[in-house]
Amino acid sequence: MLLFVIIFVETGVVVMPFLPGDSLLFVVGALAGAGLMNYPLAMALLTAAAILGDQCNYSIGRYFGPKVFQWENTRFFNKNAFNRAHAFYEKHGGITIILARFFPFLRTFVPFVAGVAAMTRSRFTLYNIVGAAIWVCGVVTAGYLFGNIPWVKENLDKIIWGAILIPGLIVIFGAIKARRAAA
Repeated sequence: MLLFVIIFVETGVVVMPFLPGDSLLFVVGALAGAGLMNYPLAMALLTAAAILGDQCNYSIGRYFGPKVFQWENTRFFNKNAFNRAHAFYEKHGGITIILARFFPFLRTFVPFVAGVAAMTRSRFTLYNIVGAAIWVCGVVTAGYLFGNIPWVKENLDKIIWGAILIPGLIVIFGAIKARRAAA
């Protein structure tokens, strides 16, 4: 139950991007591989937590989005930026939602922004389900298959740090590249 809550809150509450996601799923898989957890049950519950969390986060964004629209071109809201975000999510939102699952901080913010940008709920839900299934099943299965290899056990802390830092560096590099291209 605690694992369900952690995955739900990490994906479902926009202010909680620091909770463990990938590393937690990998460890759950390793524990299942060692026979300490039920593998199919863990995958089903954690996939449900990821789906429900993103739906909650999207709903929060949809709720606050219209309230922000009342601020027309203030410091906190720019109608033109909203229109660009909405167009982006309608065109590239699906792949963004799926790929964001594998980037710790983006995983928390993308569904919220999809809600604020008024991405169609049916499209969001489809890609949310696909992304959650790929993310949870993929990372739990990796832990299940590789988590009990002696080298992995000995270097688990380094693997966890790599799972946090590498996606973070990719996001930072992409942001720098986008900023340079815009300038």
